[in-house]
Amino acid sequence: MAENQQKSEVAKREEEVLAFWDEREIFKKSIEKEALKGEYVFYDGPPFATGLPHYGHIVASVLKDVVPRYRTMQGYRVPRVWGWDCHGLPIENIVEKELGFKHKKDIRAYGIEKFNEMCRQRVLTYVHEWERIIPRIGRWADMEHAYKTMDMPFMESVWWVFKSIYDKGLVYEDYRVMHICPRCETTLSQQEVSEGYKDVKDIAVSVSFKLKNPEKIGLSGEVYLLAWTTTPWTLPGNVALAVGEGIIYRVFERDGKKYIAALDRSESLGIQDQKMGHQFMGKELVGLEYEPLFDYYVTDEHLKNRENGWKVYAADFVTADEGTGIAHEAPAFGADDWALLKKYNLPFVQHVNYDGTFKPEVKAFAGMEVKPLGEDSVRLAADIAVLKYLQEHGFLFAKQNIVHSYPHCWRCDSPLLNYATSSWFVKVEEQKVELLKNAEPINWSPEHVKSGRWGKWLEGARDWSISRQRFWASVLPIWVCETCKEKRVFGSAAELEAASGKKVTDLHKHVVDEILVPCACGGSMKRVPDVLDTWFDSGSMPYGEEHYPFENKESFEHTFPAQFIAEGQDQTRAWFYYLHLLGTSLFDKNAFQNVIVNGIVLAEDGKKMSKRLQNYPDPMEVVEKYGADALRLYLLASPVMQAENLNFSEKGVAEWKGVLTRLENVLSFYQLYRNELVHEASDESAQVLDRWIVARLRQTQAEVTSAMEAYNLTAATRPFAALVDDLSTWYLRRSRDRIKGDDEADKKAALATTLYVLREVSKLIAPFAPFVADYIWQALKETGDVESVHLAHWPSAPSARFLSKLFGGAADQNIEHMTLARGFVTQALEAREKAGIKVRQPLSLLTIPADSNLPEEYFTIVAEEVNVKRVESKGETVALDTNLTDELREEGVVRDAIREIQSFRKERGLKPGEHATYKGEFSDVQRKVIEKNLDLIQKATTTTIEL
Repeated sequence: MAENQQKSEVAKREEEVLAFWDEREIFKKSIEKEALKGEYVFYDGPPFATGLPHYGHIVASVLKDVVPRYRTMQGYRVPRVWGWDCHGLPIENIVEKELGFKHKKDIRAYGIEKFNEMCRQRVLTYVHEWERIIPRIGRWADMEHAYKTMDMPFMESVWWVFKSIYDKGLVYEDYRVMHICPRCETTLSQQEVSEGYKDVKDIAVSVSFKLKNPEKIGLSGEVYLLAWTTTPWTLPGNVALAVGEGIIYRVFERDGKKYIAALDRSESLGIQDQKMGHQFMGKELVGLEYEPLFDYYVTDEHLKNRENGWKVYAADFVTADEGTGIAHEAPAFGADDWALLKKYNLPFVQHVNYDGTFKPEVKAFAGMEVKPLGEDSVRLAADIAVLKYLQEHGFLFAKQNIVHSYPHCWRCDSPLLNYATSSWFVKVEEQKVELLKNAEPINWSPEHVKSGRWGKWLEGARDWSISRQRFWASVLPIWVCETCKEKRVFGSAAELEAASGKKVTDLHKHVVDEILVPCACGGSMKRVPDVLDTWFDSGSMPYGEEHYPFENKESFEHTFPAQFIAEGQDQTRAWFYYLHLLGTSLFDKNAFQNVIVNGIVLAEDGKKMSKRLQNYPDPMEVVEKYGADALRLYLLASPVMQAENLNFSEKGVAEWKGVLTRLENVLSFYQLYRNELVHEASDESAQVLDRWIVARLRQTQAEVTSAMEAYNLTAATRPFAALVDDLSTWYLRRSRDRIKGDDEADKKAALATTLYVLREVSKLIAPFAPFVADYIWQALKETGDVESVHLAHWPSAPSARFLSKLFGGAADQNIEHMTLARGFVTQALEAREKAGIKVRQPLSLLTIPADSNLPEEYFTIVAEEVNVKRVESKGETVALDTNLTDELREEGVVRDAIREIQSFRKERGLKPGEHATYKGEFSDVQRKVIEKNLDLIQKATTTTIEL
């Protein structure tokens, strides 16, 4: 909190409520109380504790708090054990930065054990801050017994998951082109790659490859094939050119040289006006040989399949939509290129190291990084160097700057490379039918995510690369014999202990890599060096949290799948997906039944929230200023709960604080008069206002419950503002005189109804605004009540039949009639304003349409609100008689005098019945009227008037 910002009264009161919960262990009691409906399982995606919670965490925490609170009040037991995500690149990058490391080799030199232990120490840096902030926003979670993905029980369950799907034949090793991060030196999955696309400037080049045998197609002299690429750095690895069999190519001349390119690319290449030559179909070019641009590999006699290199091949992925219609093929750096290599047994040339640097044999560029992180001048340095080489050797035909979408590392922001390497995969495509079948019953909020973002990702999902070449993570529990290559997969620490004869107390890389397992052949088995993608940890969360199947086997199997999960929309491709994939792989089940997907909180101007720009208020400062309840209600009622973006506005939080203040004012007014008359909470009053506010309460109960059952938190939250407004600015304002008055029966009915409504509102709003809910409950708690509103039962709206019997008509008629009456009031007040007559000046008559069917019991309410003597139902429109008689004018003066004296008393803090003297300045007309009505005015105000 800023030093100059005072903590608000509402924030202080919330902290008192929080202290009450802690002292009385209310959360613990809510878990331990009788749950007639059984267990409601909620999976909570564990966050990293490497930074403080931001608005994204708060949004997720609020919605993850509302649903469990609601289900608890409905009679379920809802365990809420917190978890910490501990593994992976986020913490590795932090430690690397702290140690000043630039490359993976720095970690090896430092020592993997020391590095991993430092990760273990640093990963929970901000835990204590989280343990302070999360409860302060009203979220209940068992943070004391939090599971950690780095703890051995969790990691052992991950091993069990891996072995289970391995034994089902769903895991395999393959060599293929994948995205890697050259700085982190690891492969990435399809989902990880999808997170990091950015528009960047790159250089596209058209390069001329000289044909060795142009006579094969009836040409002579210097003939060149024009190929196009946006990755000049891959050109030293070129081993083939590809054409489309059905594409028409033509020859054109420039500077005495002949070039071949697709006919449809003539204009874009600027050659449409050049001298025309022969035309060929792509299939006629197949088999032509050309001279390599670089001689680093063509002379290597040991290069496998060298005889198939540097020729033209047909490929169905080649089009004439861009470039030259001829593709440069470097199979080590492209999936299509790799497929061509496999099909035609092309030579494999990989001229770039795994760390993204040119290999020593690429003499002109040896050691250069091909795509380093940095400004354009740095990032494009290798491309520019290759460009200069091509220009100097006469191979560069054209170049252009382009802007296109390019993938970057989701953690370190480095440009990624397509790179042929070995990886372990989980079969996804083979399970596609089961994945789609199991996804069908899942309920999504908002609904469009199901067939949209989630459904489309699921349909297009490919096999999952699960191995990473890093250090701080769960490991691949695969041991391979160095002699016979036999593999053995372990699913528990006990299995490894039995096979190796070594005690296993930690399952991290630096420990298990030292454990050798004897092989039946007499050799020794050693673990494969890779670790698991940390999303494998995340997808294994349901099992790791329970240490399944080593503990809690029966209870887990009874409650799987979870009834509810929630996260941001980016998790449709991540956590939601991996949970579903592993649930299907293990049990052929969906892992969850209901999902809420939230959007992103942006700064008020629509830009990304930035600490550097300071374009958003600190969340905890907002809590200290407006209270956590107001922040919660603002977020819950906003589009962010419907997977849409929210431009955060303090004004919106302030508006919800105003709603809660009005609710508290109702409570304060009730407490002033609570002890004047013995009464109990009741919803059975026949008085029209009482019937109406109870009907509005019932209506809101039904709306909120229906929306909560549909997991639509926005629709569940918004009705509160209207209910509180009706309770405060209409019901209570219209009932003040009843509560202050001498009619004991009417006063008792108003007090009993107000008490009933406040108690029910306290329960209804409890999951959404837990602090104010318990504040109201504690103020109104009676003998026999539960200790906290959060231990109470959810209010159930009565049936229509009951309401009809109770009110002598359908409940919605009370609402309809009151809405009609308020509409007439609005029209009448507009007529007053138009006539320039203030509301305090009485008028004689208001007429309302004869066909309105408004019951006469509402006429008094309308008359008092509009300040008219009577209301009549006649005619076709609302009409106000604005003629002022002397009697009406005199009554207006008396009312003004009473109002002025009451304001005087209020300013001086005088209590009702406490005598005072008032000396005011009045006009002659006012003086005469006041003298005439002096006894009436003095009695009404308990004030002596000196004229």
